[in-house]
Amino acid sequence: MPVIMPIYGTRPEAIKMAPIVEALKDSETFECVVTVTGQHRAMLDQVNELFGIVPDHDLNIIQQRQSLNSIMTKTIDGLDRLFDSSKPDAVIVQGDTTTSTAAAIAAFYHGIPVVHVEAGLRSGNLLSPFPEEANRKITSQIASLHLAPTSTSKANLLAENIAEEDIAVTGNTVIDALLETVEKQVPFTDPQLEELAASGKRILLVTTHRRENQGDAMRGVGRALARIADSEPGLAIVLPVHKNPAVREAVLPAIEGKSNVIVTEPLAYGQFTRLLALSHIVLTDSGGVQEEAPSLGKPVLVMRENTERPEAVFAGTVSLIGTDERRIFDEVIRLLHSESQFEAMANAVNPYGDGSAAQRTIAALECLLGLGERLPDFGLPTSE
Repeated sequence: MPVIMPIYGTRPEAIKMAPIVEALKDSETFECVVTVTGQHRAMLDQVNELFGIVPDHDLNIIQQRQSLNSIMTKTIDGLDRLFDSSKPDAVIVQGDTTTSTAAAIAAFYHGIPVVHVEAGLRSGNLLSPFPEEANRKITSQIASLHLAPTSTSKANLLAENIAEEDIAVTGNTVIDALLETVEKQVPFTDPQLEELAASGKRILLVTTHRRENQGDAMRGVGRALARIADSEPGLAIVLPVHKNPAVREAVLPAIEGKSNVIVTEPLAYGQFTRLLALSHIVLTDSGGVQEEAPSLGKPVLVMRENTERPEAVFAGTVSLIGTDERRIFDEVIRLLHSESQFEAMANAVNPYGDGSAAQRTIAALECLLGLGERLPDFGLPTSE
């Protein structure tokens, strides 16, 4: 039985890998050997626990204020030793983290086929988002099978001379994970959030962590949130603040003491999806949230100048607003007070998936290893 090794290390990877791991475990075709690097620790472990995943191997590379080079070298070194003792038939990596690129390189050097989940995302700017744009382009040069979430991602790969027969359009597994998790209605551990959930107040959910936004731009985000809080006393602003000290030092001073701002520690994925479902508007610089929120009918204001996920921008459920303090304030206020503009974004069609991405992934794996046929691409009629 072929051995498939999913390798991941961060919370976003874990969320998007979880449906694939579940499908591999249920498969009668493959043996699944889960390996985590521990690029994130507590947040990674929370997701694994939520989905009942117990890793077979854990490199546990995390250290405080670790550099990108440290993550890269420790991941390659740890996987090098692991591959010497156990050579899987294929390795699966997800997205654009340093873990995913390091794992792809390590597998490639050992002659192990690399399967790239969420392949083909491109912003067009090598430095934004950093280092993700470079990471995903590097991984695309190594992968044997490219699992593109959308036809736009597939077109990006074709433009880079990736062979069409090596690409399958699966939809994004984050939608599989989201739809499964929202149904769980996971309780909040923070009593403030349980009280807010019962209050019926409108909620502005905010997430920010991007490296390229740290510093002056992120301080501007904090000031914009303070202005929104003062202008809209009936609005609850919820900020699950990232663990990165640079993020906290930039954002928190401006909103300290605001009675309608709730700052929490990073939420476990189950709690975050419940908060997302309760929210009225989402303000974020996250990539994954741009995919998740539209599935729940939430308008998304993205604090970035570009995005590698343009599909929702074209669909109208996501708007790129940058990090200018005044514009952040104006765009949030606009959506709060214009019912027509809010409804136009909330009711736009989600282009990212239908909850069956993991099934398409398993079929594509079977095809890669000569054990079966692919399912029709996401976005095509099932009769084709």
